Amino acid sequence: MPIKRHIDRIDAIEKVTGKALYAADFNLEGMCYAVLVRSTRPHARIKSINIKEALEIEGVVKILTHKDIPGKPFYGVIKKDQPLLAADVVRYTGEPILIIVAKSEKKAYEAAKLVKIEYEDIEVITNPYQSMESTTLIHENGNLLSHKKVVKGDVEKGFEESDIIVERNYRTTWLDHAFLETEAGFGYIDKKGRIIISSSTQNVHYKRKEISRILNISEDEIRIVQATTGGGFGGKLDITVEGYVALAVYHTKIPVLMRYSREESFLSNTKRHPLYINYKTGATKDGKIKAIKVDIIGDTGPYISYGETVCLRAAVHATGPYEIPNVRVDSRMFYTNNPVCGAMRGFGVPQIAFAHESQMDLIAGELKIDPLKIRFLNGLKKGSLTATSQLLEASVGYLDTLKAIEPYWINRKKKEGRGFGLGSMFYGMGNTGISNPSYGVLTISEEGKIVLFTGVCEIGQGSDTILVQILCELLDIDKKDVLLIRADTDLTKDAGSTSASRQTYISGRAVYNAALEMRKFLENEGFYKNRDLNGIVNKYREKGFPVFEGFFDPPTTPLDPETSKGVPYATYAYATHMTEVEVNNITGYTKVIKVHAAHDVGKAINEKNIKGQIYGGVAMGIGLALMEEYIPGKTKSFDNYYIPTSMDMPEIEAIIVEDEEPTGPFGAKGVGEPALIPQAASIINAIADAVGTRVYELPCDIERLKEKL
Repeated sequence: MPIKRHIDRIDAIEKVTGKALYAADFNLEGMCYAVLVRSTRPHARIKSINIKEALEIEGVVKILTHKDIPGKPFYGVIKKDQPLLAADVVRYTGEPILIIVAKSEKKAYEAAKLVKIEYEDIEVITNPYQSMESTTLIHENGNLLSHKKVVKGDVEKGFEESDIIVERNYRTTWLDHAFLETEAGFGYIDKKGRIIISSSTQNVHYKRKEISRILNISEDEIRIVQATTGGGFGGKLDITVEGYVALAVYHTKIPVLMRYSREESFLSNTKRHPLYINYKTGATKDGKIKAIKVDIIGDTGPYISYGETVCLRAAVHATGPYEIPNVRVDSRMFYTNNPVCGAMRGFGVPQIAFAHESQMDLIAGELKIDPLKIRFLNGLKKGSLTATSQLLEASVGYLDTLKAIEPYWINRKKKEGRGFGLGSMFYGMGNTGISNPSYGVLTISEEGKIVLFTGVCEIGQGSDTILVQILCELLDIDKKDVLLIRADTDLTKDAGSTSASRQTYISGRAVYNAALEMRKFLENEGFYKNRDLNGIVNKYREKGFPVFEGFFDPPTTPLDPETSKGVPYATYAYATHMTEVEVNNITGYTKVIKVHAAHDVGKAINEKNIKGQIYGGVAMGIGLALMEEYIPGKTKSFDNYYIPTSMDMPEIEAIIVEDEEPTGPFGAKGVGEPALIPQAASIINAIADAVGTRVYELPCDIERLKEKL
């Protein structure tokens, strides 16, 4: 079914004209500012804290420690293991210890510098291999966070049947989210005595649950409202400032603002997980992959955050978009005293794609088979079984992405210093092997508008626009007839987090289901026979306006703990990128010239949004491949953390492939994370094509490539 309505982003004008209100913009008379005193040691016992001089600073209202937490002192999305404020031990540089509340931000920072903390150092665990061997335990249960396995067939038999075996080691590093807006939140007590928090966030309902636990008060006494949010990429899923603002407001009864500087954001925010990957591939001489054996070692830092999720998702996606009969993946995640690592666009899959796509090109090279052909030979299709033995029955558009790229690949023209590379991926929509439902609620307002209530957080990805467009399409109305109420715990039901490329697919379907029910109502009321909404409003004003609730939870199954057999995702996105690069053989400087990006999105609801996601994904993939590297203890700000600018952007041709997903709204799936995942791999393969040498560690910056050349 074709999409008839194409609407522009509904938040664009407000943002580009500067009218949008971000959390750091909040200002109330008499409000205070909160700042954190953070650990200067990566691993140490706290022997003493002296706040005497800090308290003497004029304007300091309160200094809070872990002893001032009235409820549970720990938080965490998966497990409650991370202290809001450190008590006896600090486990990473930058761990919060105290909150200073003052009448001005300047005085709060001044007081923070006067706090004296005496430490007793403990052995610092700097990498997962040291973590394996050390007798120093970061947590009492040991240094291994998680071990996930994926087993299919007989991998040793698969290698015996192979004519060629390629084995390589790959390594990726820490990356910062580098969102435009740093973490910020504002809190106050309303007339009913409730704590109200407005923050830059990706999940308002989760934040309310955590604050309820921390303050030991009911969720009804807390309201979380999303402020305009300037990017997230996973970095605003965990508690950032919300717990500290809430605690400060709880104790002072004064409005409080907390906002991180860019330097503080770099120091404290979660990072992309560094992965060490040993990847072994066996293939027959005709190019069929018979077996893979993959060992993944990850560094999650000292707390869980999304470490278990990344550990599992990387394992499940280790094959790439290929049907491989024999698979053995062991994915282990270890605690260290490095920065806390959490969710970041792709949850470990961009790292593993770098490995599996390098392997595909290495196998193709050894067998003298075209890299595109070897992907055609092994690609997933309807009827394929994934590594978790899931049968793919619908919306498997991987081979179509290859076909979309094929004309450009065939007609590529080699020049000196120029190279072309392919990168492919598949990516499961939503959370892995667990329930992750969403709701959408519709009614009619007194003013004769359709009101959409959704708990979805818009972080710049365009979900507001998509959900309104789905509603307009089904109800055959204009966007001016819609009132959107979004991401407010008082007014909306929990739609789950804005992560895992789930909102168009899952929340979109929930809104779609609600709209189907509302359409039936409108048909019965004669709306489609020239009766306007005001007439319907008059009829129901006294008796109450009807409410229509939509719900959707993708059909998945839990995974077997020993083999990961099961249905981790109801559907997958697929993509192939072809990248052209130019490499200076003397300096090692690499310029990305052009990218063709073909994505199976199920059904394109808003082509502009999809292309915007693809352009942004390409930019982030260039950073992952060529320049971004967070070095603990050295990286402080954008002075020494390099991200792509407009000058680094190539020409991009976004190609939309539609293989409709029966459970998605109009057949749609997500594209937010898929847009990034194949890009770095395609760049690395293009560099190898250009210069005849391959790198196995990201980023492939000037220094690393020059050393290879």
